[in-house]
Amino acid sequence: MNKKTPTENNKGIKKEMTFRFYAELNDFLPPHRKQKAFVQAFKTPISVRETIESLGIPLSEVDLIRVNDLSVGFNHKLKEGDYISVFPVFESIDISTITKVRKSALRNTLFVVDAHLGKLAKYLRMLGFDTLYRADIHDKEIIAVAKKERRIILTRDKPLLRSKEVSHGYFVRSIEKHEQLREVVNKFDLKSQFRSFTRCMTCNTPLIKADKAEIQDKVDKEISNNFKVFYYCPLCDKLYWEGSHFKRMEAYIRKLIE
Repeated sequence: MNKKTPTENNKGIKKEMTFRFYAELNDFLPPHRKQKAFVQAFKTPISVRETIESLGIPLSEVDLIRVNDLSVGFNHKLKEGDYISVFPVFESIDISTITKVRKSALRNTLFVVDAHLGKLAKYLRMLGFDTLYRADIHDKEIIAVAKKERRIILTRDKPLLRSKEVSHGYFVRSIEKHEQLREVVNKFDLKSQFRSFTRCMTCNTPLIKADKAEIQDKVDKEISNNFKVFYYCPLCDKLYWEGSHFKRMEAYIRKLIE
């Protein structure tokens, strides 16, 4: 009687393939696999999608896959000896002519932020980015609105990004609010899209420039006398003006740009 080899069973034979993950995708790998090529055996037949998911990488963070220097999609079937290179999302670079992973990048940058990133949401709104956030928002709602409105999910929840329903998502590495903003701005190359102080930081509604006469009964007389430009949120009835807080945030934005 023939004995089965250790890599053989009723469903298939394990075959070795070499994987290399680049840049921040390494954040999802154990230390001994970071920043290096490694060999992993899988039962075949198997797709690229299945191998990446089994290695703990959220598909939403993947934008380009090359197998033996050929760009492939998630459903590409792998064979023994394949060399798989996996790259993170290139939202700031147009790779639509070479990637087989997604149909298009998000050029009109919209965000939906999980319940743990409230401060980041306010800062993104301050820079003019349409950013949905609620303290009680749950994962299913985040995924649904991201799909419907083509928004990028920003989260500190790795399991959320592993959902097969997530197309565009990013795991925010930093835990400090200012560094989170810097990280997202750099990751998605947002500097050219800044439209500072055009959205309400509280509710995300576009602000309307208001005449002094229209807001006399909404602010103290001293504020009305000292400032000329006011912006009004038609939804939450909040007023903004270029006070000391505005100047501090403006300086921070300039630092980000520089």
